[in-house]
Amino acid sequence: MNILELPNARKRGLAVQELPNEVLVYDLERDEAHCLNETAAAVWRACDGKKSVPEIASAVRLSLGEHVSDDVIWLALDQLSEHRLLEEEISSSFSGQSRREVLKRIGVASMVALPIIASLAAPRSVLANVSCACAVQSDCQLQPNCPQIQCLAGICSN
Repeated sequence: MNILELPNARKRGLAVQELPNEVLVYDLERDEAHCLNETAAAVWRACDGKKSVPEIASAVRLSLGEHVSDDVIWLALDQLSEHRLLEEEISSSFSGQSRREVLKRIGVASMVALPIIASLAAPRSVLANVSCACAVQSDCQLQPNCPQIQCLAGICSN
């Protein structure tokens, strides 16, 4: 990716659940679930297709209240691209380097948590629970494929 390119977060085909310190993303097309830690989530949110990497770093600094280097942003972008959470795939800015070398390069200089995306492939039957997520009872009544009985532990159930 050229420094002048503007990364854009993928939004279509995803079910997104915002949590206080992370974002859960379920890829409806690939049946994969991704958990973005606070740093990776801040980068993903800042990827609006209008900001360059240095501008994304500034936005993430404001969001987290911590210093964030461009290298941390590039690491997050590499991971977001790898997990197909960007509209277009980007070229790694760390090509030819092992992940260990990249972490050494970033490690001490960064005061924020490194961006981490934990992922797993989910069977199609899990998809039913994704669309039945709820925070209050009325959420269950708004979702046509849910049992519409009660909201228990964040999922509509009988």
